[in-house]
Amino acid sequence: MPESIVHLSSVAGSPLLDSAGERLGRVEDVIARLDLDEGLPPVTGLKARIGGREMFVPADRIERLGPAAARTATTKLNLAQFDRRPGEVLLRSDILDRSLINVDTARLVRAREVELICDQGTWRVAGIDPSLSARLARLRPRRFRTHSGEHPQFVPWRDMEPFVSHVPTSRLRLAHRRLARLHPAQIADLVEAASHEQGEEILKAVGHDKELEADVFEELNDEHQAEFLRERSDEEAAAVLARMASDDAADLLLEIEQDRRVAVLNLLPPAKQRKIKGLLGYNPSTAGGLMNPDFLSFGATTSVADALDAVRTSELAPQQEAIGFVVDGAGVLVGAVSLAELVRAPAQSKVSELIESAVPMVSAETDLPEVACLMTDFNLMAMPVVDAENKPLGVVAVDDVLEQMLPTEWRRRFGLARS
Repeated sequence: MPESIVHLSSVAGSPLLDSAGERLGRVEDVIARLDLDEGLPPVTGLKARIGGREMFVPADRIERLGPAAARTATTKLNLAQFDRRPGEVLLRSDILDRSLINVDTARLVRAREVELICDQGTWRVAGIDPSLSARLARLRPRRFRTHSGEHPQFVPWRDMEPFVSHVPTSRLRLAHRRLARLHPAQIADLVEAASHEQGEEILKAVGHDKELEADVFEELNDEHQAEFLRERSDEEAAAVLARMASDDAADLLLEIEQDRRVAVLNLLPPAKQRKIKGLLGYNPSTAGGLMNPDFLSFGATTSVADALDAVRTSELAPQQEAIGFVVDGAGVLVGAVSLAELVRAPAQSKVSELIESAVPMVSAETDLPEVACLMTDFNLMAMPVVDAENKPLGVVAVDDVLEQMLPTEWRRRFGLARS
């Protein structure tokens, strides 16, 4: 009975037989198409060595794939010399023992084995096995590399995204739409766990969405931020910084080589330049160095309806809109309101009517431990930073405080993106 599930390692390197059982040559690799949107990638043929030449055996000429040999459907083959076509990968050369992205778990896994399945007469790539036991099984004689029903670490191909920059075909690329489902922090973890070339491939894929690319750069650690900006032009580096939050952009600017900083800074929009220059004047471990100068602010007499309209039209990130500062006619901070309070309040109410107690505030010179204690004591997600006249300068978010307070070895959860 023909095999319905076989392992790549049992096919690649096996004898190629004709329909009469006579040896024609040896199977070098299995070819599959990854650029077809039809579910599991189909096997399009075999790369075989016949008479000292690399030949292509089309899938429709393959009668059987098994753990001991591949068999053709005829004794007479009119074969063409192997030539890789756009969209095709060689499963042994391009996939086996290489890292792939498990999009479901946001981890890098290594394909220790590739599983092929026969679906209604068409062989397809079913998935991979990243386990060490699969790698050890390849040491067994070929005829004993049969499929086992116990397959606890099998990863379906639908959850996989392979790196393809090493594949010599222009049509293949890492799928942006699949990576975009992940949180920027998960993508950053993948970049940090990958090799430099793989990290570049991930960033190139997410670069189709410039906002997502900036979000990922914000999540990268300092070392990797500098690594991946080093090879970009000043214009490209400035484009990334321009889309980042001002506080994160200021931090990243300091990671760029000193002789490039002024040139990159001068390429930023004027408003962004002013904000970054202001932040660079503060000690990084103070409230001024931690704060983001972009925040929501409402006049005390602003109606709830108008405040919600301001939220809707704001270009700030959602987490920056969770809290809005209320100022009087002179711009002095009088309190803060949450987005939840605005949504619950009557539309005609004034935002000043929602302030129940004085909001704790700090100066730009306040050091990190005091900021952390105040935010903990008052259970704050964000806290205003004010000048000498109590006018808002920026906002310190709890995630920025946590990032500074956590031990260095915890900050990037090193290794969690790699299996």
